[in-house]
Amino acid sequence: MQQEGGSDTEVTWEDQQNINKFGRLNNRFHELEDEIRIAKETNENLEDASNELILTDEDVVRFQIGEVFAHVPKDEVENRIENMKEVTSQKLTKLDEEKQSVVAQMAELKKILYGKFKDSINLEED
Repeated sequence: MQQEGGSDTEVTWEDQQNINKFGRLNNRFHELEDEIRIAKETNENLEDASNELILTDEDVVRFQIGEVFAHVPKDEVENRIENMKEVTSQKLTKLDEEKQSVVAQMAELKKILYGKFKDSINLEED
């Protein structure tokens, strides 16, 4: 690997492992961002459904189960929506924790790799 100044920097097996690990972490980071976005949208949709359910006067409402709509008592639907919101919130919390862990690991690898390769390596998003 050639630095811009013209001097050679040898890439060791350990350096290559760190670069590969950074790449895998970066991919996981982007996957997590997508999963978090989807979980937030789901949470918002569940909140909207809960609000709409409060406004309805009917005792039996249509509730989607898989690809089918079934007539379900309003109280049961409220309980199901609350349970779904809890599950989604827990999933969102876990995803956020994993994202923080990935970001911390990436920062540590950046420090190591930039320390050795300086400007010869680019680990930043374009």
